[in-house]
Amino acid sequence: MIQELLQQKLQVFFAQQYDSEVQQFEFQATRKEFEGDLTLVVFPLLRYVKMAPEALGTALGSFLEKEVDEVVGHNVVKGFLNLSLADSLYIDALKDIVQTDSYGHVPVQENSPTVMVEYSSPNTNKPLHLGHIRNNLLGYSVAQILEAAGNRVHKTQIINDRGIHICKSMLAWQRYGGGETPQSSSTKGDFLVGKYYVRFDQEYKKEIEAGLAQGLTEDEAKSQAPILLEAQAMLRKWEAQDSEVRSLWSQMNVWVYEGFEQTYTQLGVAFDSYYYESDTYLLGKEIIEKGLKEGVFYRKADQSVWIDLTDEGLDEKILLRSDGTAVYMTQDLGTAAQRVSDVPELNGMVYTVGNEQDYHFQVLFKVLKRLGYSWADRLFHLSYGMVDLPSGKMKSREGTVVDADDLMHQMRTTAQGLADELGKLEGMATDQKAELYHQIGLGALKYYILKVDPKKRILFDPEASVDFNGNTGPFIQYTHARICSLLRKSTLKPISGEKFPLDAKEKEVIKQLMSYPETVQQAATQHSPALIANYLYDVVRAFNSFYQNVSIMGTEDEQHQQFRLHLAQVVAENLKRAGGLLGMHMPEQM
Repeated sequence: MIQELLQQKLQVFFAQQYDSEVQQFEFQATRKEFEGDLTLVVFPLLRYVKMAPEALGTALGSFLEKEVDEVVGHNVVKGFLNLSLADSLYIDALKDIVQTDSYGHVPVQENSPTVMVEYSSPNTNKPLHLGHIRNNLLGYSVAQILEAAGNRVHKTQIINDRGIHICKSMLAWQRYGGGETPQSSSTKGDFLVGKYYVRFDQEYKKEIEAGLAQGLTEDEAKSQAPILLEAQAMLRKWEAQDSEVRSLWSQMNVWVYEGFEQTYTQLGVAFDSYYYESDTYLLGKEIIEKGLKEGVFYRKADQSVWIDLTDEGLDEKILLRSDGTAVYMTQDLGTAAQRVSDVPELNGMVYTVGNEQDYHFQVLFKVLKRLGYSWADRLFHLSYGMVDLPSGKMKSREGTVVDADDLMHQMRTTAQGLADELGKLEGMATDQKAELYHQIGLGALKYYILKVDPKKRILFDPEASVDFNGNTGPFIQYTHARICSLLRKSTLKPISGEKFPLDAKEKEVIKQLMSYPETVQQAATQHSPALIANYLYDVVRAFNSFYQNVSIMGTEDEQHQQFRLHLAQVVAENLKRAGGLLGMHMPEQM
């Protein structure tokens, strides 16, 4: 790699000329407004040499131009040395890429680190919604990126299948369901259960109003509403293993799981394992007992169990209520320990959970560390911002959420309208068109969500996401289809060893391709699919500029023509490979 060669030469130069040992040199792509291909940042080197940055840059540029055949020119702008590189370097780089299987992705080895990525983690009282879509897309994409970076990856989720919110749906179905099932009503199971979660809230509000009319305070009306008291009683029966309650709970959960699987299949995400809160909260209690014996936790007079983290800038955190019932922290302690037990070779865990839980995970990681778990330092919270719609914030209990299934249907419908407008689907069978609309619609959704830094909040606009121009998924997919069309009309032959002058547009495309391996590693380190999405856009912009300004088939030099065809093919493969890290499909016709 050219940067490694330049670093070796520069290390020798500093040792001989200035008797200084420099370990690292900072290189970056030359900014478009300046001449050059690769830039050496001179400022950090001034601590080794007492001279003006421009003078040092000029000296280094002259040295490299003399000692390195690939450096054919240089210029200095303040503290930046811009190097111009030989066309032959780019030609050889493309040849190497052509000959490299799965270019940019590191093969998983026997001794590769193992990372578990948790995402989705839904409640079994409602369908998956737009917020879950961001969670699933982020988690799945990060898992794909980590694997591409050379890790073994285990994808999992924790299903929140117990608690008062679950009992609310169960109770409402008992009261108002009349024995309705997904089969009898032709309703998807998670939608059916979610309908009764909304119904509970509607009836609860009526009872609150009735309580207020009787002279109760608002807090009294809320806490004394008969339907809420009945749901709380149902939860106590559940924890006491009441057979009737448990039977209803199991049946309604099955309905929900079947609905979830349909949604996951449509969304294109999958899991290697499932954990259930109804199991892991009990494991957490065992860990807490162990922590009490070891003095990590303490028990208050009311018998509740706590940990004091005030010396670490946090506060006191409850781990078990006074009646012995679990809190979320109890469950998460048990789940973490169980996962390491199930996958002993685990090197780290990534939790994909919204930023409203930032504090929770700070505490969880500290508690696990206090308990002495050696793996506690290798836990990461992939915190992300919420997703809003132009109409405002969503609320599940009020039935104002945008369900994931409905949104995916809307995306497919919108994609169909735009694709049909292009009028380039002649001869395509009906089922092929349906698959294409799905790929475009889901590609638009995934790219729109994932191109934003995970920490930022998103205002999701379905119409804007399905656009064949600009920084969108369909724009990238359309470029892939355009290249496939070009290649179908051409014959690829092996690239010879001949050299020829390259157009600047060609070099820019190759530069983008050369940066892909480093981009994958950066995205893995930062747990950021946005880096891959923005890379895709940069590649597409560079290729389209090349395609529009340089005639691929117009050159009389057959070898150069073949070089350009191979360049187009490599770009298509790169789009498909990088797009796959985001879960996007790249159609061959649009």
